[in-house]
Amino acid sequence: MPFQPVAFFADHYNWVKALHIIAVISWMAGMLYLPRLFVYHADADKGSELSETLKIMERKLLRVIINPAMGATWLFGIFLVLGNPAVLTQGWFHVKLTAVLLLSGVHGFLAKTRKVFLKDENKRPAKFYRILNEAPTVLMILIVIMVVVKPWQ
Repeated sequence: MPFQPVAFFADHYNWVKALHIIAVISWMAGMLYLPRLFVYHADADKGSELSETLKIMERKLLRVIINPAMGATWLFGIFLVLGNPAVLTQGWFHVKLTAVLLLSGVHGFLAKTRKVFLKDENKRPAKFYRILNEAPTVLMILIVIMVVVKPWQ
């Protein structure tokens, strides 16, 4: 019997959902912490011990936690849709998906910003990163409301 992904993911839906939630929590933890590191980095003197330490912390956070967690979030999210394709017709899911795409864009911006700090070329003040730190929170709130309340079902 050939592999049937829709049936497989439907049969294992709760396991996939649990793994998706774990990945989301890990992704959000990193997305909330990395801009905070940038706040400290923006105020650190270039070439200082603090600046060099922050470069290491930022790289490890992005490569070891945030990037893999985002990949797992997307992978398990796709598996959830395969297990329940009816969500594709629901308005709340479209809003959620848009917010996840925006969060992925913020992720990309943070990854690019890490490279700017790595080269000691940051021109933005710490206040910019304090404000940026709120973007993942706002998107997370929107996503959770869409998934739990499911308006426009």
